[in-house]
Amino acid sequence: MSQKIRTRIAPSPTGDPHVGTAYMALFNYIYAKHYEGDFILRIEDTDQNRSRPEYEKAIIDSLKWAKLKWDEGVDVGGEHGPYRQSERTEIYRKYCNILLEKKLAYKCFATQDELKAMRAVLAQKGQRGGYDGRYRNLSAEEIAEKESQGVPYVVRLKVPLSGECTFIDGARGQITTPCADIDDQILMKSDGFPTYHLANVVDDHLMKINVVIRGEEWIASTPKHILLYEAFGWEPPKFIHMPLLLDTNGKKLSKRKNPTSIEYYKDQGYLQNAFVNFMTLMGYSMPGDKELYSLDEIIKSFDIKRIGTSGAIFDRKKLNWINQHYIINDVPVTNLWNEIQQWGLNEEFMQQLMPLAHTRIKTFADFFQLFDFFFLDYPTLSEKILCPKNLTTEASAMIIQTLIWILEEKQDWSRFGLESASQDLAKLFSVNHKKIIIPIIYAVLTGKLQGPPLYDSFQLLKKHRVRARLLHALQYLDSLSNKKLTILKAAYDKKECAHLIKVKAIS
Repeated sequence: MSQKIRTRIAPSPTGDPHVGTAYMALFNYIYAKHYEGDFILRIEDTDQNRSRPEYEKAIIDSLKWAKLKWDEGVDVGGEHGPYRQSERTEIYRKYCNILLEKKLAYKCFATQDELKAMRAVLAQKGQRGGYDGRYRNLSAEEIAEKESQGVPYVVRLKVPLSGECTFIDGARGQITTPCADIDDQILMKSDGFPTYHLANVVDDHLMKINVVIRGEEWIASTPKHILLYEAFGWEPPKFIHMPLLLDTNGKKLSKRKNPTSIEYYKDQGYLQNAFVNFMTLMGYSMPGDKELYSLDEIIKSFDIKRIGTSGAIFDRKKLNWINQHYIINDVPVTNLWNEIQQWGLNEEFMQQLMPLAHTRIKTFADFFQLFDFFFLDYPTLSEKILCPKNLTTEASAMIIQTLIWILEEKQDWSRFGLESASQDLAKLFSVNHKKIIIPIIYAVLTGKLQGPPLYDSFQLLKKHRVRARLLHALQYLDSLSNKKLTILKAAYDKKECAHLIKVKAIS
């Protein structure tokens, strides 16, 4: 290839770093390094309501743990910066104005009520999309009048009313979409910030990204991007869409049912090389169906033809098998104890346990019985401890699920966050805090009826392991159907959950 390959990963700092981010980052990195090209880290933080600096830091730290090193990015700089979208807003406005001047985009003054009515009408006709183009052809005078009245507007791309949009996917071949199925996409929001589509295309062009590897869920958006490239008169990059990450039931890997944070797998004691090896098995097959190999090996032998198109199963059992291989072969027995110490028995962590142990042990042997849950994958559960005071399994599951929602909504996973969330739970369900809520949470986290203080234990376990244990308890109880979950969410949104459960024998 004559042109230097440039790929990128562009995560949004709106939540914990997802394993899907590592998955896409790895294949962009592998592709670039196979062709001796550049790999770029860009932060797409145009969602000002949800983007947070701590999430950005977690993304950077997690990708570094996954053995990735970028040539340009937010933390290392480069000649195509800035690499944080919130610092590029003037650039997006400039290019949006270019499309307005070329009359390839227009100002749309549709209100939320209008959009809602449009969606309803189009749905009745069996048509796709949610916008009928009513502001597409306003005169200059009509636009000026609306603006003089201070009516807010977004900027939309004028998508051709007929014809087709075709592109070649590197893994799937030719994909064609009728233009009639593509909405006049929003390019600039009413707050002056760009949408993902505009920022993505402008950044990729200006940063000279010529290969885009991303998940297959973006296939539907690719025609919008192709049309934008055409509107600007730019050559689009090569697109390669990787298969979705699926759980062992064949459904999209969801954080609602699975631990999906990269930090969780780091905290659980997985080795970097094992995690990277496992992630590169997702949607790709090595020659001879080889399953154990280094990052350098896949970079050297990489072949785009070996990318699959069916879903990639994220199977923890396979990850555990691979990790065991790396422990046996990469960690000498003489160094094993040091590795275990650094993971969970390091001085800093053990010193935090000492105040909790000091007045609770009669012998040193008691320490291991008392604190074993800190060093386990999951504690042993039973209905007896998860369902205090004759609660049904469904009622306990509702309480646990609601606790997850409260913690995620408040984004406070400290001991004080749990204390506040547990009090909120008791009020929501009109149950006794001490006799119902605390025993359930304690059982979920520790597998015990009693032991070290709950709030301190919660904080020491940390967010990702706590969340995984809450999900594990929900799977163990297996009592919330999709219908019941929908009912619970509606009640939670209204803050009216008390009628959903009945509690017996509370004094």
